[in-house]
Amino acid sequence: MTGNLDEIIEKIRQDFTRRDAAREKVLPLCRDAIRGCSQSIRAVHRQEFDQAADLLKSARNLLTEAEQAAGAYHELVHTGYVRDAQKEFAEGCIVLALVTGEKLPGPADLGIGAAAYLNGMGEAAGELRRYLLDGLRGGDLSRGEEILTAMDDIYSALVTMDFPDAITGGLRRTTDMVRGVLERTRSDLTLAIRQQDLENRLEKFEKGI
Repeated sequence: MTGNLDEIIEKIRQDFTRRDAAREKVLPLCRDAIRGCSQSIRAVHRQEFDQAADLLKSARNLLTEAEQAAGAYHELVHTGYVRDAQKEFAEGCIVLALVTGEKLPGPADLGIGAAAYLNGMGEAAGELRRYLLDGLRGGDLSRGEEILTAMDDIYSALVTMDFPDAITGGLRRTTDMVRGVLERTRSDLTLAIRQQDLENRLEKFEKGI
């Protein structure tokens, strides 16, 4: 009855061997893509926008290579490490677009899934807070309201995605994070604006204006 068992097991072993080989190719590509996206975001904070764009282009190439390395094993493309790489890529692209005033790319533009895109958008709100705070520390409030509005828009969009986490990739947790980041940022910006207004009033008073 089990005369063909060895043949069946050997075929399964060969299939697993190919899957494992594909996985071993995909993993480092995803790690390199994530590293490139992180470097891109750091470049945005340094206002090195051309370098940020180049790093994101390289990350996109790495993601494409990872997808090709997965080959026929489509389940590899839906694993956590690939989704994380896609999320980081979305975050980097969204941050760069919003800071530079470019048109916001969509999931299809980036070649990634909707869940990775939305979670990346949520993470982008945290980086926008950092960018805004860097401006405040430098005494520049010129774009504070604009960036806060972008963060508010992100939260308003994410909060409408009332679907199970199995579909959204844990978006509810990301949305909760964005709400907290938004509230803190609004408070920080309001305080900075009031302080600047007070300083301006004092300066005018001292000059007798």
